[in-house]
Amino acid sequence: MSKSDEKQARIINTLSKCESITDPEKHYDDLIQIKKAFLDDKEKVLIVNVVKAIGDEDRMLILDALKSKDRCVCELEAIMYKAQSSVSHHLRILEDAGLIKGWKKGKFTHYSLIRSRFVRFLDIFNRWINSTMNWFGTA
Repeated sequence: MSKSDEKQARIINTLSKCESITDPEKHYDDLIQIKKAFLDDKEKVLIVNVVKAIGDEDRMLILDALKSKDRCVCELEAIMYKAQSSVSHHLRILEDAGLIKGWKKGKFTHYSLIRSRFVRFLDIFNRWINSTMNWFGTA
């Protein structure tokens, strides 16, 4: 038996202990289909990439600093009180997520937010929230 088969058997065994699951093998297959559909959904992948990019205090600080105007790397270094290499690392992650754009302005690189990417993210995220049916209600 392969490691994958062993893992699947272990998961099915765990599922068989749940009171509400009558057919653990079918339920396992249904769960695998949920994962596959998630991984194939480009909009959900975008949500994940954006949330990963903004889910860091330094990167959120960069975004906040860029809200009012474009800024050069040296300004971001001062705001963050970090070395250029650290700032560049965070800028690359934000650029890869499509949230900011850098361009040369004289001998410095300046960065600005890409509004359309934020608008698209919010639209997709709002649709995801509005499609959610399983909410825990609190008073």
